[in-house]
Amino acid sequence: MTRSSPFTDRRLVVAIALLCCFLWGSAVPAVKIGYGLFAIAPSDTASLMLFAGVRFFLSGVILLGWSALTRKPIVQTPRRLGQLGLLGLISTAGQYLFYYIGLAHSTGVKVSITTSTSTFFSVLIAHFLYRDDKLTPRRMLGCLLGFLGVVAVNLAATGIDLHVSLLGEGFIVIAALLFSVGGVYGKGLSADMDAGVMTGWQLLLGGAMLGLAGLALGGRFGAFGLEAALLLGYLAALSAAAFALWSVLLKHNPVGSIAIFNCAIPIFGVLLAGLFLGESIFEWKNLVALLLVSVGIWMVTTQQPAARRTS
Repeated sequence: MTRSSPFTDRRLVVAIALLCCFLWGSAVPAVKIGYGLFAIAPSDTASLMLFAGVRFFLSGVILLGWSALTRKPIVQTPRRLGQLGLLGLISTAGQYLFYYIGLAHSTGVKVSITTSTSTFFSVLIAHFLYRDDKLTPRRMLGCLLGFLGVVAVNLAATGIDLHVSLLGEGFIVIAALLFSVGGVYGKGLSADMDAGVMTGWQLLLGGAMLGLAGLALGGRFGAFGLEAALLLGYLAALSAAAFALWSVLLKHNPVGSIAIFNCAIPIFGVLLAGLFLGESIFEWKNLVALLLVSVGIWMVTTQQPAARRTS
């Protein structure tokens, strides 16, 4: 099935993966704008969790609704619902819980850099679980170049302070690890079910958990209007599309060859933030970052023919 799937074609894989990164990158300025429209303070972790929970719950509704319209079976057995609930807990609720707590105790620069460690986690986990996804010096070098690209795009004139804390950078690393574990676990689940349906349930259940946790901790929306509703709808739609497409890529390709594209998300985030938030994008660090990430992706996704034939 994997060999005959169009989702193993390298050109299509690169295009879809970069589209996912573009969509996730566009969420960076959109979320910042959303905080203002919903009157949520960046330090209000409970309200941030509620905001994210509603967003992902709606993403799940969109995906499951589309699956139902296209006549894909969305009703699951209790055992499968339990597995999907665990996936939602890991990939959505747990990941973003640790992410938002870490975000409140760290800087945006260090969060962006630390989050990119998910690439290394994904490659390492896949190395031990899949015979066709082994770690090679070329792949490690490619991941390292991608990571350096993320560091470059976040470099400021004042540099990066080396202070770390468990609640800050420690929780961001945990969030990155959960993202990687969820991706590998989801790849296994998608082997005998539609990736879109799986992702829909993951987002629906994980979003519900995250939103309820935010409510329990006192989270609320300070304002709500038409612009806020439209923005929330956009965020839900982009999450539905990006996560579903990403799950399809993971289903049909080695984890390592897809994980490297995570390094492109901060690049798109910086570029789109510059366009929508008026921040400068024509700087040497952005060009260096784009070059490093591009070379890293090329090195990981152009494995020797023998490695590709085993996938």
